[in-house]
Amino acid sequence: MATPLRIGIFVIAYNAVRHLIRTIERIPPEVQAKTAEIFVIDDASKDNTYYAALGYKAERGLTKLNVFRNARNQGYGGNQKVGYRYAIERGLDVVVMLHGDGQYAPEALPLLLEPIERQGADVVFGSRMQEPGRALKGGMPLYKYVGNRILTTVQNQLTGLGISEFHSGYRLYRTSALRAVPFESFSNDWHFDTEILLAAHERGLSIVERPIPTYYGDEICHVNGMPYAANCVAVSARFWWKRRHGQRAYPGPVDVPRIPVEAAHEAPAPTPAVSRA
Repeated sequence: MATPLRIGIFVIAYNAVRHLIRTIERIPPEVQAKTAEIFVIDDASKDNTYYAALGYKAERGLTKLNVFRNARNQGYGGNQKVGYRYAIERGLDVVVMLHGDGQYAPEALPLLLEPIERQGADVVFGSRMQEPGRALKGGMPLYKYVGNRILTTVQNQLTGLGISEFHSGYRLYRTSALRAVPFESFSNDWHFDTEILLAAHERGLSIVERPIPTYYGDEICHVNGMPYAANCVAVSARFWWKRRHGQRAYPGPVDVPRIPVEAAHEAPAPTPAVSRA
């Protein structure tokens, strides 16, 4: 019988005090039961996100819940780096990134975990665009929908990834996949999500999409749309250029060719300098 996967749920949080507790409570009981750890990483919020999470943990006696706070704001991508490094060092097999503002439905976790648990997928992400029209019915503003579709089309043409959207923040990774990509060298900004997908893609890792519901409520979006779009196109164009020249866009330490020590020859002795009388 296969050993159960050690699953961690990484709740990424910034100024999410109004939604964080409810988001954690919405994680389905069957998922909570098989989860080794739920860890909140507050990215130096200006509100009481961190203290609300600590109070919730103490009040409910939740031994599986751990709460951390970055001393300085790391940015969206930077906070992911903190969380993924923690997951690797904790010996987890799978890490789920769940946004603390509740925009991505925790109720979808059983569907999202299935490709990893049963099919051996390396990366899974929830797509709001996989089922046509669902995003608009869920309240996605028209300008965001149109921007998402245009940007995803351009990025698919540049990268050959062929996915329904690049811009969902609902992600699940095997930690073995995270160890295979140099994620700590990626941007600390929002286009970290694009970079990690492209790094996984160029290594031939299995990337699976699953449809998720779209929800837009009173949460605050911190993304600056135009710079974000420009950065996503820029890194996708760089990926295209590197691939065209047979190079990896995101090489890491494991990609550096190594000369076997036993094949090395002793370097010739240097020629002594000629002195003048």
